[in-house]
Amino acid sequence: MKTLIKNIKELVQVEDNIREKVCGKDMAELNTIKNAYLITEDEKILDFGEMSALKDENAHTVIDATNRLVFPSFCDSHTHLVYAGSREIEYIDKIKGLSYEEIAERGGGILNSAKRLQEASEDELYEDAQKRLDEIIRMGTGAVEIKSGYGLNTESELKMLRVIKRLKENSPLTIKSNFLGAHGVSMEYRGRQGEFVDLVINEMIPLVAKDNLADFIDVFCDKGFFTVEETDRMLTQGRKYGMRPKIHANELDYSGGVQVAVKHDALSCDHLEFVGDEEIKVLLNSNTMPTVLPGAAFFLNMQLSPVKKMMNAGLPVAMASDFNPGSSPSGNMQTIVSFACVNYRMTPQEAFNATTINSAYAMGISKTHGSIAKGKIANFYITKEIPNLEYMPYYYGVNKVDRVFLNGFEYFSQN
Repeated sequence: MKTLIKNIKELVQVEDNIREKVCGKDMAELNTIKNAYLITEDEKILDFGEMSALKDENAHTVIDATNRLVFPSFCDSHTHLVYAGSREIEYIDKIKGLSYEEIAERGGGILNSAKRLQEASEDELYEDAQKRLDEIIRMGTGAVEIKSGYGLNTESELKMLRVIKRLKENSPLTIKSNFLGAHGVSMEYRGRQGEFVDLVINEMIPLVAKDNLADFIDVFCDKGFFTVEETDRMLTQGRKYGMRPKIHANELDYSGGVQVAVKHDALSCDHLEFVGDEEIKVLLNSNTMPTVLPGAAFFLNMQLSPVKKMMNAGLPVAMASDFNPGSSPSGNMQTIVSFACVNYRMTPQEAFNATTINSAYAMGISKTHGSIAKGKIANFYITKEIPNLEYMPYYYGVNKVDRVFLNGFEYFSQN
């Protein structure tokens, strides 16, 4: 089936030659076409260009996008959106001044989510997650990575990953699954962290791989969580079983997580509030995508990652929502673009590169997602009537998406 979108005010993030990522000063460039058309056929992008070059309007569906922009769908490369229950009481504790570590020490944080998840059924988790997926689709997300990590025991981690597998099978979104068994240490293993690491290595990873439940393996390598040595052991085992590493690192301090991520050719290294010259140098000589999570830094009132310094050094930067119940309870990537501009002083062009093509790279899908290019998956959205692309981060707090297309077919319309 062929679909034509015509009279597009501006078609954003177009590519004649598909790129895997955008680095350094190139992030300030965002290719667009004004007064444009876009043609899709079945699930792929067939053609695009200026309206003056459109020769054939013969299509099964024709949509007039006058005064509206078309963007490639956001790729959200870091979420924890399969969870049970919310954590608004901890939110009040944060307002009163308790730190992330203090809340965790009281049995809050990840331990709180783990307890609730262990008590929830797979069907309950699946239904709740479906609602969250529908919510992020309506705000422009077309691909998402979902991590486990709230199980903290073998049975519950496998339960989470089975739910993610069901979501993959039934959602129009492109979904990647990530095994984050080492998100924290359960109360049962407090004081015996080495034994918990052994459990992840010797029991969890082989069982996850046996049922092909995860694309990636992840570890929270940071102050108060897992050490570089423990992280190295777990990533080594994950790679043996065919899971490419990703990593949580340097959210709370300089942890050595960046270095161990690069050692293991991790696809991305996420959080990165603490990044210095040594970390930048290591990342420059790697295939690892630095991924910043503005929602978590905002919600926890943390110091901000030195994004401009990383870009000025020639690094690419991706941004993702970190959608989770404790430190970033929102999957709205439009808000992430606004945070990128306001808090990190990124231009709108840099922010859109960070949330489309570079975040697609951080999921391993930039050859098929993250831009408007012939042959790529037709994941895009049409905005409401807005003046220009700069308006997207400027007019924050409101959904500017009018219609959503996933895999070439209309999934959502405000009309």
